[in-house]
Amino acid sequence: MMKNLLIIGFLCFVGYTARSQNTPMVVPLWENGAPGFEDKKNEPEEAREYWVKNVHNPSITVFKAAYPNGSAVLIFPGGGHRLLVFDEEGTKTARFLNTLGVTGIVLKYRLYREEGSPYSVEHPKEDAVRAMRVIRAHAADWNIDEERIGIMGFSAGGEVVNMIAFGDFPGDVHATDPIEQEKANPNFQIQIYPGPHGIPKRVSKDAIPLFMLASNKDQCCSEPVVQLLTAYRKAGAPVEAHIYEKGDHGFNMGDRSEYKTISKWPERLADWLEDNHYFAN
Repeated sequence: MMKNLLIIGFLCFVGYTARSQNTPMVVPLWENGAPGFEDKKNEPEEAREYWVKNVHNPSITVFKAAYPNGSAVLIFPGGGHRLLVFDEEGTKTARFLNTLGVTGIVLKYRLYREEGSPYSVEHPKEDAVRAMRVIRAHAADWNIDEERIGIMGFSAGGEVVNMIAFGDFPGDVHATDPIEQEKANPNFQIQIYPGPHGIPKRVSKDAIPLFMLASNKDQCCSEPVVQLLTAYRKAGAPVEAHIYEKGDHGFNMGDRSEYKTISKWPERLADWLEDNHYFAN
């Protein structure tokens, strides 16, 4: 049954015809704009081909599955904190997850390395935390099980994962904004050739389950996978890692790769999600 689901799901992903219940829904993280930068709320984004930048009104784009199983993944595209590889590491990823019954949610976070940026490294973290709170606040409306909400990052997006995967972000029960009353902790994490910043030297035994992969030839981002794997193994925390002989950095969802192993990596992710019961209804 699962084998058939994987085959169907991957074919749908490659053909850009993944099953989706509705047109994607864009939800700004703050009604009046990002705190301290409300005057930039209406400044337009810049988009060319595969990337987006000049993000001043951070938002999530929600891709609902046709047959949701309750799981959801918040996706952080890469781009070196200078731009967001929104289509290849955001939209495509969400559409693939949809074929597995998982709600895919892509975050447009602020870019602190973009030329002329007014932001610091704390701002993508602020956006990621807020996005998790927004998702939890809407979990019932979006058919999401609050115990099965993960985060996923590519390259620099993996650094955003690190910003919240190993911390504690309880809700503020006294907040006047009901969204701020929600906790922002994810239940699992997925790291695809993650960037090197924010890798913890140690993790606790109860660190959230982790799936990750990279090419061995990726000089930027294979070492973080090894470091995280070592930390998880020492702690006895749940982890799965794949280091591929072929490929390099930035193979996205693998559909354009000449290598079988790289092109099929999304299937390995689907296996892991099933083995960890994230498809359970």
